[in-house]
Amino acid sequence: MKILLKISYVGTAYCGYQLQGEKPTVALMLNRAAKKVFGFECNVTGCSRTDSGVHALGYCLTVDPVDEKNEITVPLDKIPLAMNTALPRDISVLCATWVPDDFHPRYSVIKKEYIYRIRAGEIRDPFLDGRVMELGRNIDTLSIENMKKAQEHFIGRHDFSAFMASGSSVKDTVRTVYDSEITVKDNIIEYRISADGFLYNMVRIIVGTLLDVGKGKIKPEDLPDIISSKDRSRAGQTAKAEGLYLNRVFYN
Repeated sequence: MKILLKISYVGTAYCGYQLQGEKPTVALMLNRAAKKVFGFECNVTGCSRTDSGVHALGYCLTVDPVDEKNEITVPLDKIPLAMNTALPRDISVLCATWVPDDFHPRYSVIKKEYIYRIRAGEIRDPFLDGRVMELGRNIDTLSIENMKKAQEHFIGRHDFSAFMASGSSVKDTVRTVYDSEITVKDNIIEYRISADGFLYNMVRIIVGTLLDVGKGKIKPEDLPDIISSKDRSRAGQTAKAEGLYLNRVFYN
């Protein structure tokens, strides 16, 4: 058995989740905290890569001893508090549970959900710095209605090559999008999308494309052709990392 942790973090100070030597990453902080709490080296395996500056509200990872002779003896209900005392304040363990040895936090995933937050307005909000994409224009300069029409075209099973970062080496670019939704509250535009998997920068390119629709650069009815073209140059900009959140991870 090994432990599954659900965590949240603000990614502003980190070079993404995955280990990159001694560069500040979320995984590095978790490795150090696990060794301090449990007293020995642990395997810390995450459910997904996240880029520099990307955040998480419900990220999942497993922890188990590197040496099988070692055993985690800290009571399960005490692990979140113990880990949080050893972690920076921008990373928090929310809960812990036991999972079988054959469970893999990445390959056992059946669905992931991301949220992207955009703050409309000409004046930036210092309290949201690094946690939203600042639009730099008022919300009435966008056609939210057209953005909502456009986002519906992403739902279903498609080849999302046009929404993958150029130079990616992924061969299977077909993904199934289950939900795609835009909501607006006050001056915050929130885009929520769930799928069986995501290509590199896929959500950020989708958001950038939707913003281009809102600005009138792309028509909503053009989306099917852009998707079927598999041509990255036909899709929109890559939205900034700071507005992106891994929201939920679903397992059987």
